[in-house]
Amino acid sequence: MDRIVYDRMAEHDSTHWWYVARRDILADFIGREVNPPKGARILEIGCGTGHNLPMLGAFGEVDAIEIDPAAREIASKRLGKEVGSAPLPELSGVAEGQYDMIAVLDVVEHIEDDVAALEAMAKRLKPGGTILITVPAHQWMWSAHDVVNHHKRRYSKATLIAALERAGLKWRKLGYFNSLLFPAAVAARLAGKLTGKDDSDDSPPAKPLNAIFEKIFGLERHLVGRVPLPPGLSLIVLAQPNG
Repeated sequence: MDRIVYDRMAEHDSTHWWYVARRDILADFIGREVNPPKGARILEIGCGTGHNLPMLGAFGEVDAIEIDPAAREIASKRLGKEVGSAPLPELSGVAEGQYDMIAVLDVVEHIEDDVAALEAMAKRLKPGGTILITVPAHQWMWSAHDVVNHHKRRYSKATLIAALERAGLKWRKLGYFNSLLFPAAVAARLAGKLTGKDDSDDSPPAKPLNAIFEKIFGLERHLVGRVPLPPGLSLIVLAQPNG
């Protein structure tokens, strides 16, 4: 990702509607659909500035990986121990068979060989372990945001399932989220393309609007994983090795 993306993440990850509401949605989803065992070992790959680490820590002992040095330093302070730097798909030095859950939250789309990355993650799971994955949806939604974030692709349900299957993974609870705000996002993307003002700035809007977006997105907390949501900006899936 461009340096500015990490800088904005560090500045806004505790207040931006997307980060705040997504953390609440993921916490509810993990507790309800993953239900990690007591004392679970959890690995977050691509943790950025570590804004998800306290949330994940409610479910077990957390390790983390981040390849950007400045973001890794912030994340290490939040985690209270050193965050690793092993890149995907190699994950060099990360022991196999150690984790009950691996979280890769808007990360796989950054990796050129997503299948190899998924295979590497699967090897780090304990028997019965789960990979929690979120990715951006709909290739036709490609914009300057994807460029500045160095995305390799956006996913459809079909392309995500294909990558999982090629990696020897089975899936469950595959579905969209960030659906309630999807029509507004589509309108904004189309307007940007038509006017030539396709903007990569993901700073939060004015406080009142930020609060409204957080409230709307947060309404999905009790829906994701329970009922099929209509198309949204993201896909979420739980995956496990075959057999």
